[in-house]
Amino acid sequence: MLQHYPFTVLPLPYPYDSLEPCIDTETMYFHHDKHLKTYVDNLNRLLKPWPRFHDWTLERLIQDSRELPEAIREDVLKNAGGVYNHQLYFAGMTPHATQPQGRLEKALLLDFENLEAFYETFYQMALKLFGSGYLWLAADERGKLVLLPLPNQETPLPKHLIPILNLDLWEHAYYLKHQNRRADYIQNWFRVINWNEAGRRYENALLDAILRNGV
Repeated sequence: MLQHYPFTVLPLPYPYDSLEPCIDTETMYFHHDKHLKTYVDNLNRLLKPWPRFHDWTLERLIQDSRELPEAIREDVLKNAGGVYNHQLYFAGMTPHATQPQGRLEKALLLDFENLEAFYETFYQMALKLFGSGYLWLAADERGKLVLLPLPNQETPLPKHLIPILNLDLWEHAYYLKHQNRRADYIQNWFRVINWNEAGRRYENALLDAILRNGV
């Protein structure tokens, strides 16, 4: 994501109602146009008085947050994470049925033996994440897959992991439709995963690994 200040709310890559019945239209509207917009507005407000950070991307704000002034560091990190995480989440869904393919499918089968085992492991980890946060499928510096639960708006970036796929487990992502039934939300989300986008991210992770490590 090469965005920098002033950050904007990227439009959804599909209509608000196109993920029905898995993700309802009202949730998509409030989640994208209200919750994400709040993070964008807060981040812009925090950075406005600091022009020397106006060319920093979301990734740099997150990865190099220790270079930010202490007065804004924590709030910038939280809100930059909120923008980054939401943008990946929305881009990681599609109304068109997809399946893992290519090298991402091979990596999943290597670690989980079959896709059913991957879904079950992901499902159980998502159920167990306490409070608010995300469950991530990420790749390490050599391209190995990692499942990582993180609280609030933390990201895998400071851990030198490359995000492949993320599931938003804040209640605002599902409460209007599912109330407290997180399990139903997870199972519905499985049906709208954009595996083509996840595969593209994984290919980029492998390329990055080759460039940095010569693997």
